[in-house]
Amino acid sequence: MENVLRPLIVLGGSVVLTLAIGWVTDQLLRKADGRHHETPLWGLLRRARVPYQLVLCAALLRGSYDQADLLPQHRVGVGRTLTLVLIGSAAWLVIRIAAAVVETSYSRYARVHRDPARVRRVRTQVELIMRVVSAIVGVVAVAAMLLTFPAMRAAGASLLASAGILGIVAGVAAQSTLSNMFAGLQIAFGDMVRLGDTVVVDGEWGTVEEITLTFLTVRTWDERRITMPVSYFTSKPFENWSRGSTQMTGIVYWHLDHSAPVEAMREQLRDILRSCPAWDGRDYGVAVTDSTPNTIQVRALVTAKDADDIWTVRVTVRERMITWLSEHHPYALPRVNTADAALPPPRTSPDGILRAARDGAARDGAAVRRAHETPRTGRG
Repeated sequence: MENVLRPLIVLGGSVVLTLAIGWVTDQLLRKADGRHHETPLWGLLRRARVPYQLVLCAALLRGSYDQADLLPQHRVGVGRTLTLVLIGSAAWLVIRIAAAVVETSYSRYARVHRDPARVRRVRTQVELIMRVVSAIVGVVAVAAMLLTFPAMRAAGASLLASAGILGIVAGVAAQSTLSNMFAGLQIAFGDMVRLGDTVVVDGEWGTVEEITLTFLTVRTWDERRITMPVSYFTSKPFENWSRGSTQMTGIVYWHLDHSAPVEAMREQLRDILRSCPAWDGRDYGVAVTDSTPNTIQVRALVTAKDADDIWTVRVTVRERMITWLSEHHPYALPRVNTADAALPPPRTSPDGILRAARDGAARDGAAVRRAHETPRTGRG
């Protein structure tokens, strides 16, 4: 009877104690979250209740398993399994707690600072820091799990002895990966590109959606995803439209007839922008920037708070201005001249010129001869 009750008491007591401690801890965190609305820390810590209970349960079972006398022939294997579960759940718990602390710090910073550029920069750094912390904790956890096996512990000395050679080989083999990792850290703390930035890479315009230690994802305006190594942004030039400030200036061009009413277009542009919610009201203008024998080039300058709004303002101004010109000033639209061209005066070839000169000389000679042959008359 004792052989049956002891395992049940040990196992059941560990599970019940784990659930009780987990429930009490969760209630305390819920009350703290209700009292302190200014910080999301307590609410984020509640997300770690599953790894927290796993750590408690694995620790209680590992400590009381020897007293339970359950499956004595598999004592070593069961004990090692519980140790592995304890190490893995502890690493999971550490990552969740670190994420809660980092997320709370970011939320507090975002509340205090109103500059979107600085907030995006900190957000990028926070994301990469969490990835580095997760990678370090994961590597340490795996190493600790491997060291629980005697064979791996015995091989540790030889591994350490050959660590220098392995490091050189790994560095040569993973040169591109390491360069991308260092480039990711440089992007995070060098403030070259941040989450939410509007960039142009390889002729594609989009928004930075994800930054990791090795690659970066850009979401284009048509919802495509461009994934490229982060080393691209440290080795090649690219356009960052939201660097420092998200405000942008846009340009709209029209090719019109020389008789286009430029002054009336300035007034119409002002009316169009006032009715466009995407315009931020900072600036606008109309100017003639070029002319050709058939048309003039008219440029409208508009402003908006970010890249999305500047696109909306540009297409709105282009469409409404063309409509207004078609309805009220159709003569201003470019036209194709179909009138008959004036013919140039006839041109005489060199042979014709020489022939005309000869004819003229012959006529002059005949006139002289006739003058000499004419008899003279006189008195007496």
